Amino acid sequence: MRTIFQGSYQKGFTLIELMIVVAIVAILVALAVPAYKDYTIRSKIAECVNGAAVAKIQISEYRQALGIWPISDEEAGIDTPSGDSRFCVGFINYDGSSGAFSIDIDESVIATGLGDITPRYEPFDRPNNIIDWSCSRGTTAGALVKYLPGPCRGT
Repeated sequence: MRTIFQGSYQKGFTLIELMIVVAIVAILVALAVPAYKDYTIRSKIAECVNGAAVAKIQISEYRQALGIWPISDEEAGIDTPSGDSRFCVGFINYDGSSGAFSIDIDESVIATGLGDITPRYEPFDRPNNIIDWSCSRGTTAGALVKYLPGPCRGT
């Protein structure tokens, strides 16, 4: 004997199912957009901080060759104060007495309403005439430290 099933087949999604999918996508977008914005700000600041490698090398070479810190960034041979980044302005603010310098970042180019972000590099002598550098947050406000690269987030 043959049984015939008579019923309606569902051929699409219900309105409730579609609304649930739209709500889930909206929640994911709401979480992703701020994270992406923070990521782009961090990458721009990291570009500026990484540009300081040239200054670190030139200051270190001067110290190793002459035994004293250069009096100015020009004396150390830092001839491109703006670096290769469009996010750095005066690039470095050099302290001739200790060899330390802070990086001047143009926050207005990176994002509107950003406060002062100024990471600082401090040199310290190691044995065998080796100069090592430590990065700190400098004068960067506490809420903005999250935008600095990891090694520069300390005090």
